[in-house]
Formats: sequence, structure tokens, C-alpha cells
Amino acid sequence: MSQFVSTRRRPLRVLIEGLEFRQLLSASPITDHWNPGENLPAARLDLSVLPAVTNTTPTGLTPSQVRHAYNFDNVFFSGGTVSGNGAGQTVAIVDAYDHPSIASDLKTFDAAFGLSNPALSVVKMARHISTNAGWALETSLDVEWAHAIAPAAKIVLVEARSAGLSDLLSAVDTARKTAGVSVVSMSWGAGEFSSETSYDSYFTTPAGHGNVSCVASSGDSGAPAMWPAASPNVLAVGGTNLQVDSSGNYLSESGWSGSTGGISGYERKPSYQSNVTQSATYRTVPDVAYDADPNTGFAVYDSVSYSGQSGWFQVGGTSAGAPQWAALVAIADQGRATAGKGTLDTRSQLLPALYTMSTSNFHDITSGTSTGSPYYSASSAYDLVTGIGTPHADSVVQQLLQTT
Repeated sequence: MSQFVSTRRRPLRVLIEGLEFRQLLSASPITDHWNPGENLPAARLDLSVLPAVTNTTPTGLTPSQVRHAYNFDNVFFSGGTVSGNGAGQTVAIVDAYDHPSIASDLKTFDAAFGLSNPALSVVKMARHISTNAGWALETSLDVEWAHAIAPAAKIVLVEARSAGLSDLLSAVDTARKTAGVSVVSMSWGAGEFSSETSYDSYFTTPAGHGNVSCVASSGDSGAPAMWPAASPNVLAVGGTNLQVDSSGNYLSESGWSGSTGGISGYERKPSYQSNVTQSATYRTVPDVAYDADPNTGFAVYDSVSYSGQSGWFQVGGTSAGAPQWAALVAIADQGRATAGKGTLDTRSQLLPALYTMSTSNFHDITSGTSTGSPYYSASSAYDLVTGIGTPHADSVVQQLLQTT
């Protein structure tokens, strides 16, 4: 494996003062839901970056390759007349700190790959938010690749004031309550903590709002499990190494060494995991997987300097899978809307449907071992590296259309 830099292993620091105020919304104070004597941990990025070969042209997987590899280009509705592209849906992406040039960076990405610019809005959780290089690259990855997979969906980027969990959860609260949002993507996490279950309600559908699904990356350092991926209200996405040819034809896939998984120390086993044998009493993660190895990573454009570089990066990490699985859910919600059905709720609809649908809807990843303590190996059926596998998107979406 080529050497890579992981921002999870580097302390996050403020680099540039934010310059632009775009929108400010209020959120429920986090202090209403936690013990004031408790110090919540800061979140870490699930982001891995290859050293640059060139920063002037794209390197890494392209949208057309990925859409073809996972069969997104074979998703249609209304008797094959409507493309599955997320039209009519809004994906909310929650990240920390400000990305001052995300709109123009997305336009550069779209121009490189022949994509139309989406409806993008940015919600800042404070009037002045600093910029952080690692989080800016994460934001570019999340926004660009949610758009690449669901190119007709609207995107709302919610920028938390900092990487503290209290600030990020306030941003999640705003994201899930924003009008029209049907999916929330979170590419960050922290080690589990004893009171985490008291915060799981942040990942539920708000009263008076259409159903919302919440998706989170599982982490990039192997076991043990991290939160919020460990929340039973969240779809947790682990990581793989995906091999494709130049046209995007699927060749093979194995579990990525960094994919975080394991058995939660605090979250009780949800009913939708009744057939999961790794634990009789506690929640296990991940639920599903997606390409994450930076060696098979994604082309990302970011104009904010990161490690002395700006421009094109090749980026991996389970954070790449969270926005793309969120895009898959948005596409399923699009199809449900065409059939007169509502959007999906994570715990009551999405996760039970995924765990009970045919295993043929997924690539069952049977090789690859994760790092961490303890080591876990991918195996037939559910495992603690890749969950139930990576999607045949066309089959998964069609099955989600039937969910009641």
C-alpha cells in the first residue's frame, strides 16, 4: 500500500479566519440534553489522502466509474423513463468549520466530469467560523461525491462552529429540521462514551417533518467501534478496496484495513440486527460498506491549501462512503416519491429493509482484515469490517421502494 496521510491522526487546528456570512439558523441548545459537568469529545475526520502525483488534473476514481461499478447508472423509475438521480430530494451534509470556496470548487469538479451544477446552499452555525484545512478537504469530498452519485438532488451544507461534538450535534439538529431534507450525511466520529445513548435522538425524524435518514462513516482506524456510527438510529458505512477497470466495470473488492467496526460498549442490539451473531446484546457496526482505500480513492477538487497543496486530490476513508450511501438513499426516496410514498426513516424503515433484503443485492465482501484492537476479518455474510456488503444500487433501490 502506498503511504498516505490521515487527518484523523493529526491534531485539528484553526488555519484561516472565515470571511463570509451566508446564513445563520438557530438550533436547539445542546446543553438542554447533556450533563453540564460532562465534556463531550471532539470528532475526528474519517479521511485518508494520497500524496499528490499532480494537483492540476484529476487522479482517482471518476463519477462515471463509480456509478457504473455500483450500478447506479442502471437505476430508473416510471417504467424506465425516469433516471435515478435524486431529483426532488435534499441531502444535508454536516461538517465542521467553514469552506469559503465550496461553491466554486464544486463548479470546477462538475466541469471536469461533465456534471450540471446542483442547487447548493450553505448554512453557517455561527456568524464567524474559521477554516480548517482537513475539514475543508472533507467538505469538498462530501459535497462533490454526494452530488456525483445523486446529481439532481439539492445539497444543504451545514457548517458547525467547531469539531466539538456539541457543535456538530447542533448542526445535525439544524440539518434534520431543514425543510425538504430527507437524508443527513456525517463523515466524522469519536470514540464511544458512556452517555452517548442520550444523544441518539439527534438522529431521528423531527416532529412534523417528513422522514429523515441519517448516515455516518464508521471510522478509519479499525476496532473498536465509534459513535455516532454505533447509534442504532444511524446507517454506519465501513470501507473496502474496490478494483475496477478504466470503464468502471466491477472487478473485485476486499475489506479495507482501516475500516472501523466492532461491538458497541453502550448501544443495545436493535431488533433489525436479530440475525447478526457477533453479539447477542449489543449493536454491531458497520451496517454496510463502500470503497474507502485511498489507493482506490476518489478524485476531489479543493482550493483550500492542505499540506501545502491545493487543487486535485485522491481521497479515501469511510467518509467517502457516507455521502455516497446518503445519495443512494436520496435516489430511493426519489423513486418512492414517484410512487406516491414518503421518504425513509433510518431506524424504522431503512435499516430493517437493508438487513432483510436478499443478500444478492450486495457484494458480499469475504476477504480483508482490519487494523485496531481486536483485528476483524471480512467473511461470508455479515462481518465487522464490511457489514452486509457494498451495494448493487439498482437492486437495493428497487427493494427500498417496497418498504412500508
